Amino acid sequence: MKYVIGVDLGTSAVKTLLVGQDGVVRAEATREYPLYHDKAGWSEQDPEDWVAGTIAALRDLLASSGANPEDVEGVSFSGQMHGLVLLDAQSKPVRRAILWNDTRTTEQCREIERTLGDKLLSVTRNPALEGFTLPKILWVKQHEPDSFARAESFVLPKDYVRLRLTGEKHMDLSDAAGTLMLDVAGREWSADVLDAFALPSGFCPPLVEAGAYVGELTAEAALATGLRQQTKVFAGGADNACGAIGAGILSPGLTLCSIGTSGVVLTYEENASADYRGKVHFFNHGKAGAFYAMGVTLAAGYSLSWFRNAFAKGETYDAMLQGAELIPAGANGLLFTPYIVGERTPHADAQIRGSFVGVDGSHTRTHFARAVMEGITFSLNESIELFRAAGKQVDQVVSIGGGAKNPLWLQMQADIFKADVVALENEQGPGLGAAMLAAVGCGWFPSLDACGATFVKHARVYRPNEEASARYGQLFEIYRQVYAQTADLNRALYAFRN
Repeated sequence: MKYVIGVDLGTSAVKTLLVGQDGVVRAEATREYPLYHDKAGWSEQDPEDWVAGTIAALRDLLASSGANPEDVEGVSFSGQMHGLVLLDAQSKPVRRAILWNDTRTTEQCREIERTLGDKLLSVTRNPALEGFTLPKILWVKQHEPDSFARAESFVLPKDYVRLRLTGEKHMDLSDAAGTLMLDVAGREWSADVLDAFALPSGFCPPLVEAGAYVGELTAEAALATGLRQQTKVFAGGADNACGAIGAGILSPGLTLCSIGTSGVVLTYEENASADYRGKVHFFNHGKAGAFYAMGVTLAAGYSLSWFRNAFAKGETYDAMLQGAELIPAGANGLLFTPYIVGERTPHADAQIRGSFVGVDGSHTRTHFARAVMEGITFSLNESIELFRAAGKQVDQVVSIGGGAKNPLWLQMQADIFKADVVALENEQGPGLGAAMLAAVGCGWFPSLDACGATFVKHARVYRPNEEASARYGQLFEIYRQVYAQTADLNRALYAFRN
């Protein structure tokens, strides 16, 4: 048996998967690393923690599986998007990485809008949001000029790990699409954007497709990981692009719901002709030549983990959610909005904050837990409604991530989305997509579509319950009113805290 490895560099941990030619995951290994929140709205990590965690996870993977390194043919990557890693002339970071969920760059977003005008959406296909990379570059340029003066290039998180393992610097199109510097349809760095902000073309790394072969391991990396130096390394893609690959979202008409720290609803786009006018993201796919549109809930799974840490610390999720399935749809009139770190779709608002609405004396902790799950799903449903309004047919949704591990949540998605929700037999999210890129790159399959036929296996289908869907339809209309009713109050409270 030959193997490939998918490395998924997440926000809280790196996860590695060893996958055989039959698409079966033979082993997995995870290593966590710290987050730094030095100020309100700041979120940073040390890139060296990613490298150390990845090397350790790869060693753990080989040790736990007993696989012969000679049988591991290739490795590829999935990574958290948008994070800024500024590199000096020796390709060493000049400061900690600023992550996707950092919200300090509102002023820089307005500067980008003023400077680029209509070109922002026509070229980058996305609005200027705090999570994207260009605002972070401008923030460092303004507030840390010494660090910026030392920076000669930048990469994104997974690209830095790959750089350290291969000595080669690249960025794939699916990740580059989230920088606000890529001409998404033209598939090249935008000279207009770079010139507008006095950034030299050499500041951006060479572009490749997600499935591109980019080199082999260095002797040092091979020794550290236990892999062969001749192991083939492929570029890999953005976490959501790889999640789409790993879920088989490889042709028109397919939709993905992924609930991790953040949550996304993603639909395949065959070409760049769709125009959502910036209401949802529009990025290059990990499949060569394709694209995808995507709505984002910033605090999806994070809302549930926050609730557990605040009100059920030390309990498992199963224990905390026990009895939630007995509570009728709508949590007895209790509504949660998951804006606890701001929101992305459809409200690009870094200052909005979450709320519980409709609390009364009959509500127990279990009602609150169910309301959190429902509120997250309502937020994701706003993206689905945007796709439907644009003429997309959303009848079947493949669900991955934390929301796909709980039958109650899967049924809840079906009821709220009013669509069949499909769980996967071997749900491994972006890590499996990264492994598929390596499998195709190693020549196991002629295409990602052919690989998906072997690697992606559907399990149970959850169909909407008519009565629950009707109740949720009523509550969803109330949910959509909460943002407008609380936005001014939340901004006042945000200003008070800061």
